[in-house]
Amino acid sequence: MNTLSINAERLLGRLRELGQIGRDSDDRLVRLAGSDADKAGRDTFVAWVRAAGLEVAVDRIGNIFGIWRHADNADEAPVLLGSHIDTVINAGIFDGCYGALSGLEVIETLKAAGYVPARPIAVAAFTNEEGVRYAPDMMGSLVYAGGLSVKEALATVGTDDTILGEELERIGYAGSEEPGFLKPHAYVELHIEQGPVLERKGVPIGAVENLQGISWQRVTIDGDANHAGTTPMSMRRDAGHAAARVVTFLRDRARNANTPTVATVGCMGFEPNAINVIPSRATFTVDLRDPDEQRLQAEEAALAAYLKELAAAEEVTISVERLARFEPVTFDRRIVELVEDAVRERGLTAKRMTSGAGHDAQMIARIAPAAMIFVPSIGGISHNPREHTPEADLIAGANILLDVVIRLAAE
Repeated sequence: MNTLSINAERLLGRLRELGQIGRDSDDRLVRLAGSDADKAGRDTFVAWVRAAGLEVAVDRIGNIFGIWRHADNADEAPVLLGSHIDTVINAGIFDGCYGALSGLEVIETLKAAGYVPARPIAVAAFTNEEGVRYAPDMMGSLVYAGGLSVKEALATVGTDDTILGEELERIGYAGSEEPGFLKPHAYVELHIEQGPVLERKGVPIGAVENLQGISWQRVTIDGDANHAGTTPMSMRRDAGHAAARVVTFLRDRARNANTPTVATVGCMGFEPNAINVIPSRATFTVDLRDPDEQRLQAEEAALAAYLKELAAAEEVTISVERLARFEPVTFDRRIVELVEDAVRERGLTAKRMTSGAGHDAQMIARIAPAAMIFVPSIGGISHNPREHTPEADLIAGANILLDVVIRLAAE
C-alpha cells in the first residue's frame, strides 16, 4: 500500500482561493475564457506552477503547461495531468479547477518526496473548456489534439462580439508554442462527477471507462406572425407550437427508450416575441447524448425524420444547423485498471462509469492513452454555486491520481 499522500491543506486552500477569483458584484463566480477574470485565475495558477519549480509553457491557443523534467528524462514523452480553470456563469469552485490543481499538487508531492520519475510529468490548464463565451466547448484541448485549426479557433467570435485571439493577446496568454508540442505518454484527468451516481451508490471513486457522444444542433422553424385574437387555431402557421412539439417529441422518445440516451432543449427564442402575436419564428438548440455511436446516429436520424413530418403537418419551414458533433470515447483500459488497482490498495471502492459530460480527456484521447477519475458530487449538482464535494473525497481522489501517476511515470 502506498503511504505517500498529497498535501491536503495546500490543495483545499488553493481550491478555495481560486474559487474567489472572478466574483462579480452579486458574488457569482464567473471566469469566462479570455476575460479579465480568466486572466486573474491564470496568473494565480501560473504563479503556483512557478513556485513549484516547474517550467511554464503556453501555446498559441492559450493552454498553460507546468512541466517537471530533468536531464535524464527530458526526451521522454510526459505523463500529462490536468483539466481547465475557466467557468460557466455563476459557477461552483470545483468543476475543472479540482483536476488542474490536483495535477499540480501531485507533482509537488512527488518532488518533495524526492521521487525521480523515469519520464516527465506535466500539468495542463486547457483554454475555454466550458465554451460559454466562445464555441465550441473543450476548444483548447480540441485544438491541441488537432481537431480544430489554431487559425480557426483564434478567429472565433464570442457571444459579446469579441475575437478569442485578440482577447488572449490582451490578457497576455497568446503563447508561442504550437498546440500539440508536448505529446503525452498518457493523460489522466481527475474531476468531480457532476452527476448523482457515486453519492447515491456510496462509492468514493469512479473509474471512468468511456464518455458519451455529443450532438449539438440549432433548429429554426419559420411560420407566419399574425394576431393572437383574430386568427383561428386551424388557420395558423405557429412556429412556437411547432417548437413545443419538438421538445415533447425528444423528451418522450428519450424517456421511453431502454437506453442511456438523453435529449435536452436548452435555448429557445421566439420572434417577434410579443404576448399577442403568433410566433413567426422559433429558434432552439437540441443536445443529444449517448455513449454508443450507432444509437446516437439513430437519434439524430429520428429527429430529422420528425422535423420533416412536422414541417408538413404544421405548414412551417424548418432548417437545421450543426453546432458540434463529438463521437463517444472509450478510454484506455490499462489506465482504467490502474485506477482500480490504486483504489483497492488504498482500501477504497470504485465503480466503472460513463461520463455524461464532455471533458478535455475526450480530446486528448485522440492522441494518447487517456482516462478519468471521478469523485462524488453532492446531489449531482454542478455548474451551480451549490456544487460540492466533501473534503475527504477530494483528498481521496487526489491520492488515487498520485498513485496512478507514480505507476505511469515509472514506465
